Amino acid sequence: MSIPNDRQYSKEHEWVVIDGDVATVGITDYAQDSLGDVVYTELPQVGDQVAAGEVCGEIESTKSVSDLYSPVSGTISEVNTDLGQSPEIVNDDPYGQGWLFKVTITELGELLDAADYAAHIGG
Repeated sequence: MSIPNDRQYSKEHEWVVIDGDVATVGITDYAQDSLGDVVYTELPQVGDQVAAGEVCGEIESTKSVSDLYSPVSGTISEVNTDLGQSPEIVNDDPYGQGWLFKVTITELGELLDAADYAAHIGG
């Protein structure tokens, strides 16, 4: 299971890459593997306010529907529109093309580094 060192993680299995005041958010390899084949994503809309640790969308797979949590507080600045037509990108490339949304950050949530996230999932 891949846990890149170049990002931070939430206990709810989202990853975050911060560039200036913008955070790119996706779900971890562990999360996509646990979900199974992703068939639908319900993402926040551009302009929505999100709060760290709060539900901001859903990811539906062939196994279940799971809540999506924002690991940071702020305003949604972009969403990955490619997922509307091809939600399976989340499974194929969770740390790259399968990103979910970007947030202009007002506050960071409780984030873990790669080693702490690995310990959190028992890796």
